[in-house]
Amino acid sequence: MLKEHGFVRCGAVVPKLKVADIDFNVCEIIEQIKQAESKKVQIVCFPELSITGYSCGDLFYQEILIKKAIEGLQNILKETKNLNIISILGMPIKSENQLFNTAVVIQKGEILGVVPKTFIPNYAEFYEKRWFASSKNAKKNEIALFGKNVPFGTDILFKDKENEDISFGIEICEDLWAVESPSNKIALNGGTIIFNLSASNEVIGKNEYRKDLIRTQSAKTISSYVYSSSGVNESTTDEVFSGSSMIYENGKCLAENERFDFGSNLIYSDIDTKRIMNDRIRNISYMGDIDVLDFRKIDVEIIDCIESLEREYEEYPFVPSDKKKINEICNEILNIQSYGLAKRLLHTKINKVVIGISGGLDSTLAFLVATRAYKILDISNKNIIAITMPGFGTSMRTYENAKNLIKSYNATLREIDITKTCLRHFEDIGQDKNDHDTTYENAQARERTQILMDVANKENAIVIGTGDLSELALRMVYIQWGPYEYVPG
Repeated sequence: MLKEHGFVRCGAVVPKLKVADIDFNVCEIIEQIKQAESKKVQIVCFPELSITGYSCGDLFYQEILIKKAIEGLQNILKETKNLNIISILGMPIKSENQLFNTAVVIQKGEILGVVPKTFIPNYAEFYEKRWFASSKNAKKNEIALFGKNVPFGTDILFKDKENEDISFGIEICEDLWAVESPSNKIALNGGTIIFNLSASNEVIGKNEYRKDLIRTQSAKTISSYVYSSSGVNESTTDEVFSGSSMIYENGKCLAENERFDFGSNLIYSDIDTKRIMNDRIRNISYMGDIDVLDFRKIDVEIIDCIESLEREYEEYPFVPSDKKKINEICNEILNIQSYGLAKRLLHTKINKVVIGISGGLDSTLAFLVATRAYKILDISNKNIIAITMPGFGTSMRTYENAKNLIKSYNATLREIDITKTCLRHFEDIGQDKNDHDTTYENAQARERTQILMDVANKENAIVIGTGDLSELALRMVYIQWGPYEYVPG
């Protein structure tokens, strides 16, 4: 099973809906929870106010609607009590003479916690303050439901009993759009997954902005962000909804649905919480010097039911499949390196460099960086002293490649065969030339380094190293230009 490796399957549902028809909505929610369970989804979220519908308007003033919503929740608890999946539902709940827009977390017929919305929009086409109070107005951190007191508030983190890396928090719609989103504190208190129950309407340009917002928030908080928004079945009196849902992990989209669907739809993906935690640990500025709330930790039991991943990892995760993107990144890499070298040459007032060319990828990339730097500084490539140093293992192919590369860029070519020097060195230290061990290999590398350093001293030049360049950069150059396909200039 995969939970021990930090994987948890999370989903987002946009259900069919009839505004204020609680019986219909509850039946559809139950059906979708069961559908998600059959896909081995371990945590699933629904849109904002999914039990009643978001666009009920002044119907939220009707006692019968609020009472019916509670009865609907009770029915969902009853019908899902034998399921292992954790479900997050949107509904209105009365408390302390106020009505709150909440997310209710349930599992196996029990309510695990209730999270109220904090930022209540009341601008443009939104009138939520007409009906709902902010979580900031709540006076208690518990609420009585079905004869039990359950945790109530925005300071709740749901944490797996066995794997503390698997933990999640909740924010609702506008909370994400606020300057100080609740998800910031959720992440800083250890939440690796953030669920957002939303009712985001559609206007021109909003879809892309919404995606960018979720992508950026997941990247900024180094978390997975699971988002579900109200569908097209909501009322169209003032606004239109598309039913957008998506799952991001640290800035990368793992799943996204097709919007404008009159039916129900489910998306899900396997979240890699160990990867998230590793990224957080590596990012030493992530925590920062910031005041955070003392969150209440609610233990939950996430059943380890995933036997195989339904998530794909790219074979070359750092190399985009888009050729245009590859070209952009390759040019960026070469510009960064070339301008870095150009600055060094300006600072030292040295206009000569020495570089060893083997015909392989690493020295080729270093040479290309040098030629770009010389073009930037308007210096002749003749000042690039490129030395090929054939030895015991040098093939004719790499030897000719090295010479052709140097000549094609009109650099200064020097050939120094290291075979005799190395044989003499082997005699001095008692190394058998037929024993191809690390001594045999490293002796050649050291001899080449000595030659480069000595020539640099002699020519008042600096040596361009080739041994510490990123394999990622090399791979990109290889993909873009192909092996040994050199273009002069």
